[in-house]
Amino acid sequence: MADQELDFEIEKLGTCSIPSPMIGSEFIKEGDKVLYHSHPEDIAPFYEKGESPPCMELAGPREKIYFDSSKVKAGIVTCGGLCPGLNDVIRAIVLSLHHHYGVSTVFGFRYGYEGLSSSHGHSPFELTPAMVDDIHQKGGTILGSSRGPQDVSDMVDTLERMNVSILFTIGGDGTLRGGQAIAEEIEKRNLKIGVIGIPKTIDNDISYIQQSFGFVTAVTEARTSIYSAHMEATGAMNGIGLVKLMGRESGFIAAFATLANSEVNYCLIPEVPFSLERFLETLKKRLEQRGHAVIVGGEGAGQDLMQLGGEQDASGNIRLGDIGLFLKDHINAYFKGMGMEANLKYIDPSYLIRSVPANAHDSAFCLLLGHNAVHAGMAGRTNMVVGFWRNEFTHLPISLAVSERKHIDPNGRLWSSVIESTGQPRDMQ
Repeated sequence: MADQELDFEIEKLGTCSIPSPMIGSEFIKEGDKVLYHSHPEDIAPFYEKGESPPCMELAGPREKIYFDSSKVKAGIVTCGGLCPGLNDVIRAIVLSLHHHYGVSTVFGFRYGYEGLSSSHGHSPFELTPAMVDDIHQKGGTILGSSRGPQDVSDMVDTLERMNVSILFTIGGDGTLRGGQAIAEEIEKRNLKIGVIGIPKTIDNDISYIQQSFGFVTAVTEARTSIYSAHMEATGAMNGIGLVKLMGRESGFIAAFATLANSEVNYCLIPEVPFSLERFLETLKKRLEQRGHAVIVGGEGAGQDLMQLGGEQDASGNIRLGDIGLFLKDHINAYFKGMGMEANLKYIDPSYLIRSVPANAHDSAFCLLLGHNAVHAGMAGRTNMVVGFWRNEFTHLPISLAVSERKHIDPNGRLWSSVIESTGQPRDMQ
């Protein structure tokens, strides 16, 4: 999206006129912003034209809020696949609403957006500080999750019937689109209900957001699998360790896990195409020279090499071919056909990684995401997601967050660093 088309304006339910009950806090002033650009050469043209450069609204507590805390009922929903830190975010929202603002009623809607749909019959339950006391020590989500859209009108009926003032939606691209649709239906009905998104994607692929929770934990956990693959590879003649990591359309986990493990010799990601012939040719040379190799592949890599049926999952995503098994079979067949010994060990830790509790870094990050989501909701913001940009928490319109996927630039510094670390050819087509 071109810079001149960027609109970071945040929707508001109305004027903030109620003094915040938070005492001793450092309040964010209305108008505090975070620059979208970081380089002077990108900002200068705006000033030359007498325009303000693109900025995001800074997140944090406001001195004046929109909602009367004594009348607020809030709801939380978690959608999509599991991700480290989900329980941390739930806990942070509940505790912030209770201790910072005195909100006593917080509903947990079960099994994603199904919990807001009257047709599924999932009864919500009340989330209290006692109930969420230790959930951050556990993986998964105490609310359960699901994929797929629900009837928007029906969901808003539920919110209206239960007198919910703020709905917190925790999820990725599909969840945020659902939150956007709910916010638009709320606006059509002229209701005063805020919708605040918290970005959950283990792949770290939401646009205009520097980092999403669970990503650092995923990279950290991936190190164990890569270490094991390396040990297996070095322990056998012409040993090959093959690890498949998450990353449907963006290879951030594979790239950062590769940088965190200098033993990786090939990193394959969705953004950088490769030919099977060229890859196998370079792998053969690697084994002849060094006697072992470690390969890390993002799940969305090499999809053009497989015959796919175009089927979709419940979220509307195209079902991917299994690049790990595909490479395993073709590598084994290639060396067998050449009469060359190769010993391949394949590791797929995806479900082990996404179900673990968050590490210390992600736990702290989740706490701050949850707090800032509550601050935004109480200040009457809506149809927005809590972002993170230039190491600051921000408010981002959902429309921008879902406008496009964030990808690794094949010509950028990150991918160059991966190439420098692995020593693999830049062009394997």
